[in-house]
Amino acid sequence: MEMSFCDPALAPILDKIEAGRRLDVEDGMALYASPDLVGVGRLADRVRQSRHGSRAYYVYNQHINYTNVCRNRCRFCAFARDAGEQGAYTYTAAEVRERLLSRIDEPIREVHIVGGVNPALPFDYYLDLLTTVREIRPHAVIKAFTAVEIDHLAGISGLGMAGTLAALEDAGLGMVPGGGAEVLNHRVWSALFPRKIDGERWLEVMADIHRAGLSANATLLYGHIETIEERVRHLVRLRELQDRTGGFSAFIPLAFHAENTRLSHLPATTGFDDLKTVAVARLMLDNIDHIKAYWVMVGEKLAQVALSFGADDLDGTIVEEKITHMAGAASPKGLAREEMERLITGAGFTPVERDSFYRPVAAEVGGAP
Repeated sequence: MEMSFCDPALAPILDKIEAGRRLDVEDGMALYASPDLVGVGRLADRVRQSRHGSRAYYVYNQHINYTNVCRNRCRFCAFARDAGEQGAYTYTAAEVRERLLSRIDEPIREVHIVGGVNPALPFDYYLDLLTTVREIRPHAVIKAFTAVEIDHLAGISGLGMAGTLAALEDAGLGMVPGGGAEVLNHRVWSALFPRKIDGERWLEVMADIHRAGLSANATLLYGHIETIEERVRHLVRLRELQDRTGGFSAFIPLAFHAENTRLSHLPATTGFDDLKTVAVARLMLDNIDHIKAYWVMVGEKLAQVALSFGADDLDGTIVEEKITHMAGAASPKGLAREEMERLITGAGFTPVERDSFYRPVAAEVGGAP
């Protein structure tokens, strides 16, 4: 189908896409620079439609943020607390059990677990956390611990990285979420999160995770102090790792929320930037199959629009999300399955409930799949 643009700089990018040639950094910069948002979106939608047709995915999931005590105290984080500080918490295994049992009649297929790097917790705490979830939700995939958390666990387990991953898998770990990279750039790392592992180490740990047979997501936190070129090069570095390992399942652009952080003076991302970032990710990440429009960060309405700008997944029902809401997110803390499907059908797409690995599942009203 012939396609024309308001911005002539998009025509050679279309030629590359149609020829099956990979976009480079300069192409990514041109996409971001283009004032033709609709044209960029049409390019991304063409790629999205070729991969997924009218399908748009979501998962029935539950979030457990097990602790907000964190030694890293990144400048962009509103979630972290020091031990003993007002608002600091760490769930016991019994409290996690209680949270899971409170939703036991719902057909939850994925339990998403992330928290702070809490130096007071022994390695056995994490194994107990996983075994507790597996006991309560034996049919759900446990997606737990970012590469940052896993690097910390390898340091306290005494088992090395391979042994740590094996122990976590034995306890129930089934997949790894994508956070912790933020922006794979030394300047941004040193300015915003110097206590956290840097981008090189994040890529190393994620490669180890992939080699262990675990799939993972990848993310980009955008809308703070990073430059557009740093965003594009971040995507390229993720693409290069995916070339080597094939372990990334989905990419998730995360719009920065500044409230209650040490960057609270920064403005919120715009809808234009949010949609442009989704579209550029779809076009640059040719070897990662799925792009999420994470409704928690951009809101439900913009997430609907993002389905026409390259995204094919709205993430999930969530149930209770803490990290972004502590930074001022105005979105609900969870959505019902019916609301997820209404958002997707209202945007003109076909809702597909999936498991963590993008396998379609049948809708149910009972608890266990």
